[in-house]
Amino acid sequence: MVPGVEVYAYMTHPVVERFGRDWLAHGAMDVRLRKPVYDGREVRVVTDDGEDGAVAVTLYDENDERCAEGTARVRAARSAVDAGACRVAPLPDPRPPASAAVLAAADPLGTVTKRFDAVTARSYLDGICEPLTIYGEGIAHPGWLLRRANRILAANVVLGPWIHVESHVTNLDLVHDNDLVSTRGGVTRVWERGGHKLVALDVLITVDERPVTYIDHVAIYEPRHA
Repeated sequence: MVPGVEVYAYMTHPVVERFGRDWLAHGAMDVRLRKPVYDGREVRVVTDDGEDGAVAVTLYDENDERCAEGTARVRAARSAVDAGACRVAPLPDPRPPASAAVLAAADPLGTVTKRFDAVTARSYLDGICEPLTIYGEGIAHPGWLLRRANRILAANVVLGPWIHVESHVTNLDLVHDNDLVSTRGGVTRVWERGGHKLVALDVLITVDERPVTYIDHVAIYEPRHA
């Protein structure tokens, strides 16, 4: 299966094509992943104008099945975030196996840092078939940033097979070449639904204490047994 963060990356293409830097720096998108997208299959992304400047974004597979849907806005409702609201913390060593008790106590999560390198990021752009030239200007792709939410979860607990379910992403500023990107956050909820065990994360991505992306991230950390 194609990871959900890559499906989100596909869905940002027509939004950035239309709104450019304005959305990358100040926009938002809520996305829900409904059905799997498989490697090597063709997908298409459709947008429709909604109310109050919102844009509906839907991703279909080659069988015209709706696999993901979202809503994008050019100007996010959240315009400012206090970087100090999400604390910096060390990563656990060793990482504990994911469980309801471990995740419920993971506030804050251990902080993850990674330097954004525009040269090596070209392979990421090739991998998601992203042709927009704006990323050639040394700007981080929003899909690369959403990957940080997956990374902070995987860096704090040992996971088996798991599934990204939905994300609510608010862009607050741009990430440029050679920026040191810090990802911090905490667990806001752990619950069970239909046999699946889920976790919700509150994630803040910063560069030198400058907030650049805020994410509410939901994942099934332990799928139900067949």
